Amino acid sequence: MGALSPSHWAIIAVVLVVLFGSKKLPDAARGLGRSMRILKSEVGELQADGPELEK
Repeated sequence: MGALSPSHWAIIAVVLVVLFGSKKLPDAARGLGRSMRILKSEVGELQADGPELEK
């Protein structure tokens, strides 16, 4: 019930390739990376602005 074993990750990878196709996966990963960078920068800005908003 703990962490996923390497065989579980392999099954997940195969399912993703079957569902999305090998050509769309790099684009999907790139989009996810961009979204995570945007989220990280926005959270950082909120944390930096936090004390100023309380005044």
